Amino acid sequence: MSIRKSFSREYLIAVTQALFVTVLWSSSWVIIKFGLEDIPPIIFSGLRYITASIILVIVIFSKQEYRKNVINLNRKNWTQLILYGLIFIAFTQGSMYIALDLLPAITVSLVLNFTIFIVVILSAFLLKEVPSILQIAFIAIGLIGILIYFYPIDIPQNELLGLIVICFGVFANAIASIMGRSINRAKQIHPIIITGLSMVFGSVLLLMLGFMLEGIPNLSFTSIFYILWLSIINTALAFTLWNKTMQKLRAIDSTLINSAMLPQTVLLALIFLGEMPDLLEWVGLGILAGSMIIVQISQAKYDKKQKISATEKMEIINSE
Repeated sequence: MSIRKSFSREYLIAVTQALFVTVLWSSSWVIIKFGLEDIPPIIFSGLRYITASIILVIVIFSKQEYRKNVINLNRKNWTQLILYGLIFIAFTQGSMYIALDLLPAITVSLVLNFTIFIVVILSAFLLKEVPSILQIAFIAIGLIGILIYFYPIDIPQNELLGLIVICFGVFANAIASIMGRSINRAKQIHPIIITGLSMVFGSVLLLMLGFMLEGIPNLSFTSIFYILWLSIINTALAFTLWNKTMQKLRAIDSTLINSAMLPQTVLLALIFLGEMPDLLEWVGLGILAGSMIIVQISQAKYDKKQKISATEKMEIINSE
């Protein structure tokens, strides 16, 4: 009984921490929108992630276990980390900041949440993970939700540019997700090392592009506060807490908790940014959220089956 109580308490703490992380990540959209009033988007994203990467690198080299892991990285590992950082940080996050400069936060969040559908489709070609009929059906339903959200299609020119940018970000994010799964599946590199080192490469490119295209900004105290908060709290701390919760939670639990970000983002944008969706937009958001959750759950179950299958094969080999 005491073991069960202890497990329940630990599980509840992990769930609470994971939900707290999703709140932090959801609040990033609002903070970014405020910061973009004074900070150019590419430099803003570059400064956030270069600061966060410095913190994570300090953590990495402060622990002997992580240092050994870094020393043992081969050329293939470094190539993977560099490419992953360029796609996930420079392309995905850079495009997200540019899109937030042109579009409402709810719209950007809505389109970016379509990533899971693209991941399922691309996984069929790149990872040989064929989607189920259920997944295909709800991908189509999710697309209908997006079409309902934007109906009637009468988009101003500046918002059209923002949609093009965030659509690019969605595909970059999907490719990065597949790369991340591939790197993590090999279990050669610790997750904090994958994030910290890849973030260095991506953020350096973002800063270089920012300085070239946007010049050197004159940062106010408030702007510096936004950058530091996003770097320390919403990136470095949030990532550390999320990895800690994944040691206690099942994949399906993490998936469901992560799905809470879309409604949280909508609520926060409604309260702090005054972004009020109309009836059709609410319907589109609801359809997308529901289909996204179902696809994510089915993907989590598939991943679990794959792990069980791999474990069983290893047991058979060992028994022989």
